[in-house]
Amino acid sequence: MPSINLLPWREARRKARQRTFQTRLVMAVVVAIVVLILWWLGLSTAISNQNERNAYLSDQIKLIDQQIATIKTLQQQKAQMLARMNIIQQLQASRLAVVHLFDQLVKTLPAGVYLTQVSQNGGELTIQGVAESSARVSTYMRNIDASAWMTDPNLKVVQKDMRIEFGARAQQFTLTAKTLESAKDSTSSGAGTAAVPATAGNRL
Repeated sequence: MPSINLLPWREARRKARQRTFQTRLVMAVVVAIVVLILWWLGLSTAISNQNERNAYLSDQIKLIDQQIATIKTLQQQKAQMLARMNIIQQLQASRLAVVHLFDQLVKTLPAGVYLTQVSQNGGELTIQGVAESSARVSTYMRNIDASAWMTDPNLKVVQKDMRIEFGARAQQFTLTAKTLESAKDSTSSGAGTAAVPATAGNRL
């Protein structure tokens, strides 16, 4: 005996389509969830990698900052050492220049002229002394002008000296002179004052 399907074929087909749609919808949702999970994992990995890079860059920046600070410290130490070396060289040159300068003071001093005080300010000398006559002072100034370490003598003060040991014609004088360029830089840091008693037995 043949079987007879009593369900309408249209309703059966509609149910089949609904089942297919629901299956596809579930699969689409599952795929979307999987894609979302993969995207989140990828984003988390990227963020983690970027954080690691940022941390590495921060460490490198700190290291570079430390190196820069070290370099600045070394540069400051270098500058201080160079300044000290320069000062030492100037002092050494000043010692030699002062020796030459005092040697010239002795060589340029004529007979009958006695120095009481010599002071130096930079490249300028101030010389005070006593001379037996004005001619002696003129001779002394000519000797200074011809010196290899002094030049440009300029007489500032001349007055009678009343001390008996120099005689009635003795004169006190004050004159200035300049050191030459060859000695000026060397003696700029060696400024000082030298005093010599104005006695006949102590001529500078």
